[in-house]
Amino acid sequence: MSKEKIKTIRELKKIAENLKKQNKRIVTTNGVFDILHMGHLRYLQEAKKLGDILIVAINSDSSVRKIKGPKRPLNNENDRAEMLASLQCIDFVAIFDEENPIKFLEEIKPDVHAKAGDYRLNQIIEKDVVEKNNGKVAIVKIENGYSTTGIIKKILNALSPKATGKNSNLPESPPKAEISFSAVILRASKSFLSFIIPCSI
Repeated sequence: MSKEKIKTIRELKKIAENLKKQNKRIVTTNGVFDILHMGHLRYLQEAKKLGDILIVAINSDSSVRKIKGPKRPLNNENDRAEMLASLQCIDFVAIFDEENPIKFLEEIKPDVHAKAGDYRLNQIIEKDVVEKNNGKVAIVKIENGYSTTGIIKKILNALSPKATGKNSNLPESPPKAEISFSAVILRASKSFLSFIIPCSI
């Protein structure tokens, strides 16, 4: 069921056009969403309140590497899309290859584009394309204390020789350890989703 929510941008353009004919208010947001956490969940809950349909656009793997470096993302684009699609408050998910969502927004033409954080409107590069198509940008406050980077640091600290009591002079694990680490992160993220409260309002 959740995979049915994952669409191409071309498919979403037609869907959005039909929804607007039904007077549905379309909300978009975007991000990497590498490891889903409570901060993401609460932000998405608030974004959904801004309209009837919430569309989330995520950066492709190649896009994330350009922005965050060669070691990210930890979860590939298909896994990230499917985990987001499993949330009840999200109606559709799309993947875009650019470093910003401007081309995506030009196609979808949302009524509202939600941004997380303490931005000023003049700092948001998407503002012009959204307003050009008669939409508006809404800044949604995010809760402090939640971040993907913070989670990664906690996991690395927990796995450090000091925390585990292992000898730091032992040879480094083979390269496949990086793959297994990503697998652990993915399993942990999916386990988290099975316990969280659905984000429908």
